Amino acid sequence: MTSFEAAPLSVAEARRLQEEMASLVRADVPLRLDELGRVTGTDVSYLREERLAVGVAVSFSWPGLELLEERVCVAESPFPYVPGLLSFRELPALLPALRDLGEGVGLVMVDGQGVAHPRRFGLASHLGVTLGVPALGCAKSRLVGEYREPGPERGQWCPLELDGKTVGAVLRTRSGVKPVFVSVGHLIDLKSCIEAVLSCGRGHRLPEPQRRAHGLTAKLKQAYREGGRRGLLREARLHGHVPAG
Repeated sequence: MTSFEAAPLSVAEARRLQEEMASLVRADVPLRLDELGRVTGTDVSYLREERLAVGVAVSFSWPGLELLEERVCVAESPFPYVPGLLSFRELPALLPALRDLGEGVGLVMVDGQGVAHPRRFGLASHLGVTLGVPALGCAKSRLVGEYREPGPERGQWCPLELDGKTVGAVLRTRSGVKPVFVSVGHLIDLKSCIEAVLSCGRGHRLPEPQRRAHGLTAKLKQAYREGGRRGLLREARLHGHVPAG
């Protein structure tokens, strides 16, 4: 386990680690989408009564978006819920799932933030830096920043600004539907993030890889409600369960 992944001892230590690691983020890399090969959607759900995080990674071909692989990891999640520090709860379940994908991940999409974060180091950045892969955040709600409402048509967007700097895009992915909040995670620039999210739309508000990942976590949670931990693990094995790191 690298120092990037070691569980912090306290909330203060976690914040210091984010501040240190933020300097490693590359937010200026134009990504050639036609050379990706694949794109991976991720999602994490919590079972609070068990203190477990259920992480999924769902890999698709690019540009056809055909399902290639699924991986699920069920991991202990001892770090407390603290806004702005969610990566320390989610990465223990996400990293093993992503690392077990047989042909790599391509571009990773997360339901969360990248540099649109108080310390410029949200989940997408933490994941991207740790694995050394391109990553972006596409969230349904804003964590930080100010913005104007983008135009009503699909593809219109406005900058999300924090302290006078652009940290993301407020992007309309469906005409007349609430926008999403897109930000750079690592090894990609904002223009490429916007292009990737729009290219993966498939007529939905969220990119197809993220939407499918969310559907899988919902299925796993339902298995837990119906069969407890045994039911959860039984369903996870059907979708490529891997042990926690």
